[in-house]
Amino acid sequence: MALSSKLWQQHLDLANDSLNHPFVQGIADGTLPKATFAYYVGQDAFFLEAFARAYSIAAAKAPTWQSFHVFHDLAAGVLAELKLHQSYAQSWQVDLAQVTPGTATRQYTDFLLATAWSQPIGVTAVAMSPCMRLYAYLGQQLAQGGVPTHIYGDWIATYSSDEFEPLASLLEAIVDQYAEDSELIRSTYRHAMVCERDFFQAAWCYQG
Repeated sequence: MALSSKLWQQHLDLANDSLNHPFVQGIADGTLPKATFAYYVGQDAFFLEAFARAYSIAAAKAPTWQSFHVFHDLAAGVLAELKLHQSYAQSWQVDLAQVTPGTATRQYTDFLLATAWSQPIGVTAVAMSPCMRLYAYLGQQLAQGGVPTHIYGDWIATYSSDEFEPLASLLEAIVDQYAEDSELIRSTYRHAMVCERDFFQAAWCYQG
């Protein structure tokens, strides 16, 4: 089994913790309060900017021209994702320039950027892969009965799309090529999965 698949299977419990979280289930059925989602949009936009920077740092460290291009293609995918958040922000009057990162957001972004600066690209890919694979998983699970027509349908459509899955697979290919199973790799992957769960929890608990 490929390392990326092995890591995903070993942490499927945390993936399902996120899937079953009331925040994600509120997106699924359209009942999530708009203010809660608006807070999430701002936090996720801040996170995605750090995510794009981590991709760029990894690209600068890439040992081959091919892997350099892969990281830039992945960064382009994040920029496209940010456009969706900007659309949400305009709809719900969220000023992304004024977003203050919450504790869970800062812990996640600090972890990603510290990993990108200090570790080789295999470890960085392991730190970033849970986000991509988890969101593809969430989107596909929530779209099993068809993409709903409620206000969060675009979110589900984005992460269940034929365009998003290949990005997750592209990053996992970097994991498989440049990372080797070790305690550092397993703990890095697990920490990122915990950060994902905590990110949803922080948005759910937000009291604006």
